[in-house]
Amino acid sequence: MDVSEIGEFGLIDRLRAALPATSRRVAIGVGDDAAAWAAGDGFVLATTDTMVAGVHFLPDAVPWRDVGWKSLAVNVSDIAAMGGTPSVALVTLCLPPSTQVEAVDELYAGIAECARAYGVDVAGGDIVSAPVLAITVALYGTADRRDDGSPRVLRRDAAVAGHAIAVTGPLGGSGGGLRALRERGSGAASTALIARHMRPRPRIDAGRAALDAGVRCAIDISDGLVQDLGHVCESSGVGATVELARVPLDAALVEQYPADARMLAATGGEDYELILVAPDDVLAATGAALGAPMWIIGRITEGRGVRLLDEDGRDIDVASGGWDHLKRTPA
Repeated sequence: MDVSEIGEFGLIDRLRAALPATSRRVAIGVGDDAAAWAAGDGFVLATTDTMVAGVHFLPDAVPWRDVGWKSLAVNVSDIAAMGGTPSVALVTLCLPPSTQVEAVDELYAGIAECARAYGVDVAGGDIVSAPVLAITVALYGTADRRDDGSPRVLRRDAAVAGHAIAVTGPLGGSGGGLRALRERGSGAASTALIARHMRPRPRIDAGRAALDAGVRCAIDISDGLVQDLGHVCESSGVGATVELARVPLDAALVEQYPADARMLAATGGEDYELILVAPDDVLAATGAALGAPMWIIGRITEGRGVRLLDEDGRDIDVASGGWDHLKRTPA
């Protein structure tokens, strides 16, 4: 058996089972957007992500500065999904010896730009030789302590049947941007979509507002709406129903790819908006605090898994609910 047969998430489950049980000092371990452990009066949050040339970005098609921005931003989004505050990052560069110094300069200019935007200190890292260029960022953040001593964070395992499912912004722009890059699209809509793909804006503001309003459950949209909501369902032991017609769409996506816009919004991934699960009034309070709407797209249900419905209430068969790094794509 090779790893493509079990996929990324099957492998995560297998690796988790292979590890010794975490000690009491680890409050949140494998299976959420970030780990958490106690430190002083609060908690440290920690997450890590890797971007590989040719897998996560097309090095001949995008500016190195944008690659740098995205390499840090995707980690900031994990902290946002917990309602935390990002603080310190470590960066590891895997570089072929032929890498141009100017490319690394631009890469780090993008990392620095994102760090300034989100108040992150880049405190060091590592550089190694490798056959393919890759950037790994480990990001640490902070979270407060609840009265019961637990981390004051948003969790994947806190969804409750009957609660509403909301997203914090329009979806599908990043998936449309990847398609525009591959098609070498031009024009204002393509340019806007590519910017959505390479310059995500993590929703630190929405995570904090949700936490303050009383939301307990969230995840960021990295692998795709359907797949990431599926992670919430699996962690919480619930099901979910989503009405595709209620999913907000990126305006440039509708302009550029009108026939495919809704499915790109459901499965495209890397939008880095948040999925929030809570009672309707709590979501309304979150939106009021942000001065922006929360788009309610469905409900948490009894059962298991995610149902995606068309405007007539019929099930939509989603062949691929989102991105999996390891699974083979069906022929």
